[in-house]
Amino acid sequence: MFLDEAVIYVKSGDGGAGVVRFRREKYVPFGGPAGGDGGRGGDVVLIVNPHLNTLSHFQHKNSFLAQPGSPGGSSQMTGASGETLEVEVPPGTTVWDDRTGELIADLTRPGQRVVVAVGGRGGRGNARFKSSTNQAPRMAEKGEPGQERWLRLELKLLADVGIVGVPNAGKSTLLSVVTQARPKIAPYPFTTLTPNLGVAILGDREVVLADIPGLVEGAHAGVGLGHSFLRHVQRTRLLLHLLDGAGEDPIADFVQTNAELALFDQALVHKPQIVVLTKLDLPQAQAHLNAVRAYVEEHALPFASISAATHMGIQELMGLVARTLAELPEPPPPEEVPLFHPEWEDDLFQIVREVDAYRVVGKRIERAADMTYWEYDEALVRFHRILTALGIADALREAGIKPGDTVRIGHHELEWVE
Repeated sequence: MFLDEAVIYVKSGDGGAGVVRFRREKYVPFGGPAGGDGGRGGDVVLIVNPHLNTLSHFQHKNSFLAQPGSPGGSSQMTGASGETLEVEVPPGTTVWDDRTGELIADLTRPGQRVVVAVGGRGGRGNARFKSSTNQAPRMAEKGEPGQERWLRLELKLLADVGIVGVPNAGKSTLLSVVTQARPKIAPYPFTTLTPNLGVAILGDREVVLADIPGLVEGAHAGVGLGHSFLRHVQRTRLLLHLLDGAGEDPIADFVQTNAELALFDQALVHKPQIVVLTKLDLPQAQAHLNAVRAYVEEHALPFASISAATHMGIQELMGLVARTLAELPEPPPPEEVPLFHPEWEDDLFQIVREVDAYRVVGKRIERAADMTYWEYDEALVRFHRILTALGIADALREAGIKPGDTVRIGHHELEWVE
């Protein structure tokens, strides 16, 4: 089953918790703090597998959770880090943040990787809080929560040649003749419901061809099947524009298809194309041949005429394809998209007045709240210092907070004291 769109949920591993421990050794009555740090949570990484050519494996599994870090131990032992979770995608996958619409990565090369969710760092154990004024700290940090997000994956097939044209122009038949592909073929429109890939041997090189489902008027706006598959044309180096020789007006079909390509992406207008009149074994195609050839040559485009059913003109056409590809410059590498970076260090916050409480909204302060051990008094004091350092305490006072009022931060509910 061909699937070229998928929405998946990813969550990196939570950091392991730091612990409160003290040395307990004979003859060492005041051994000091010895709690270790928690391990780092595992990342979620997308990696390109060149043996995949569809996103169909996400149809049955669309949730990916990386392993959390382990808690720290005594003797200042750091917990084990969670393993990185690798999620395989086919070449040509673009990755978008489903909530913001931000482009995260364009994955085209085998083995290419992108981190889409960074594992949470491990919480610090009490040994890390020892100071000259606090020789026996009874506090530690919980692990940092992992990042979670919904991603939209879109596949754009990586092919040398894209075969385009109106429905029933003979695209699938041509693909089956020049490659080992076996697409469904029948004499009615929209036989092809998904793109088909095939590999042709032209001289000493392999050429990948993609049969793109038929384009009808309005395809760029979602009419017919065009909206779903027009993006697969964007990656190709050369277009084979097939005109139905048995159609009523092949020239009108040519103009319509080019218009749909241009309306979808203006850059497609400048993509090299070879115009091919098909079904030359039929009388209707013979009748159209001279007019179509004259029109195409008038527009300075290479022209060929074939009959896929009888293999007439196939060898000449593939020779023209090979020569044209050889003359085209190698496609530039795709623009590198910066790796995704965590947003936790965002100091922005907002005070929201609720009916019975004040809510503090902000990534950094919510992370700090999640990492706090509320059962330790020293941890409460430290959290209040964080509120002061970030300016949140002053903002709450300006908003009118009074002792005894409720403050909500993420999933936590606190009572305000000065």
